[in-house]
Amino acid sequence: MRIGVLTGGGDVPGLNPAIQTITRQATDLGWEVIGIRRGWRGLLDFDLDDPEGSLEACTMPLTATSVRAIDRLGSTVLHTSRTHVATLEAGTAHILEVIAHLNIDALVPIGGVDTLAYAAQLQAHGVRVNTIPKTMDNDVFGTDYCIGFSTAVTRSVDAINALRTPAGSHERVGIIELFGRKSGETALMSGYLADAPRVLIAEVPFDMERLADMLMADRADNPSNYTMAVISEGARIEGSDAVEYGETDASGQRRLGGISDVVSEEFKRLTGAGTISQKLSYLMRTGTPDALDTMVARSMGAMAVQHLEQGRDGLMIAVRDGAYQSVPVSTCIEGQRRVDVAAHYDADAYRPNIHNINTKPMFLG
Repeated sequence: MRIGVLTGGGDVPGLNPAIQTITRQATDLGWEVIGIRRGWRGLLDFDLDDPEGSLEACTMPLTATSVRAIDRLGSTVLHTSRTHVATLEAGTAHILEVIAHLNIDALVPIGGVDTLAYAAQLQAHGVRVNTIPKTMDNDVFGTDYCIGFSTAVTRSVDAINALRTPAGSHERVGIIELFGRKSGETALMSGYLADAPRVLIAEVPFDMERLADMLMADRADNPSNYTMAVISEGARIEGSDAVEYGETDASGQRRLGGISDVVSEEFKRLTGAGTISQKLSYLMRTGTPDALDTMVARSMGAMAVQHLEQGRDGLMIAVRDGAYQSVPVSTCIEGQRRVDVAAHYDADAYRPNIHNINTKPMFLG
């Protein structure tokens, strides 16, 4: 048995422990593991007319020795990329040829919605696939948890609390923007744990004048005369679109971001009070994973290989109702995972409001 492993989409802490565990589990079974560099691009870019050069440029042998210490590093030793789904679909015949040329018996792709959705297409073409969800946005449908989420929240909470220092010293309103795209879960959980008075999420448009009044009241209620607001990059003012910038990326999407600056300027215009606008952006995905992401990454990696050993494939490894489970690989494209506003958010006060915690999963998702 020869397993191919790849990481696609944005990087997150926890990818290397997953790669390490997959490799160790497989080699203990006497199997061979080959790493595919730069996600699906490694298969797309593999030149069958130059197989030796492409083998070095597009793949990496993974052995128990080569992965021995990679868990101490952040991100992914295989590197990653974003590739537009239309590009992948157009290149499917070539990708299938490359998989056959490399004698890959099964693939374990680790990624977000787009990476896993294409893996489901390959499964439909007869490729044996078991997938692992990762995204700091925690927005893959079919699982309660994705690798990278806990570390992103931990980094964000630390940064939000650290930014209280300049906000308090200057008696300003801190407006802290977090990654998350169209899901507000990272902002919701980070704001909840950092005890930010206001949290703006992608799922609920907000009224700027009402928000300004709330922030001024929050500031006045604080003896240090400052307050904090956390905002998801996909949040938007009522009647406006989400703030985007730049050209479309390789996955066909424009970048979200800049809503914190928009809110900051509008707040200053409405109130005359000062702000500190800060985008945490890539700081949320830096460094080594925390204990939870390491544990989940190792467990999901082990489970992907264990299923292959049992002859089971076409599965996405998931956490559901607090337990590790597996679901059909196509589950990730059967819906969208978003914040349950009714259960977790006060849409009038723009703040987390967690109802009925009893029996909820650990991360309240």
